[in-house]
Amino acid sequence: MTVRAAELMMAILMGVLSLFLMWKSAELPVGWIKGKGPGGGAWPFWLSVVMLGCCIATAVRWFARQTPESRSTEQYMDRTTVQINAITVGSLVALLALTHVIGMYFATMLFLLFYLRFVGRHAWLLTISISLGLPIG
Repeated sequence: MTVRAAELMMAILMGVLSLFLMWKSAELPVGWIKGKGPGGGAWPFWLSVVMLGCCIATAVRWFARQTPESRSTEQYMDRTTVQINAITVGSLVALLALTHVIGMYFATMLFLLFYLRFVGRHAWLLTISISLGLPIG
């Protein structure tokens, strides 16, 4: 996938997400409630409107080829980047799954141990110190 294609794809996906969030937040009042202030859905609704506007602006600039990204034919992610992202997503999924089995503290310790030592390639002393210190401290 090229940088150009990735930019349009993200503008579309984020635009769809914005519409969904607008729809869900409109289940609560989005306007001003007299004597009370903004409704419960006001902040997420109007934030989603702004986000949708940004997505539309990105798409318009993409079609007009106004930005370097909208003209780029470079590869969006190389093999190494895809691998690092896959490892990160897999690690986070394992963290969430282990949280239900062994609890948050131990799952966080294992996550930090794996990520610092094997992904970040930090020294054992630093890895153990952070892995034990952060969840407890």
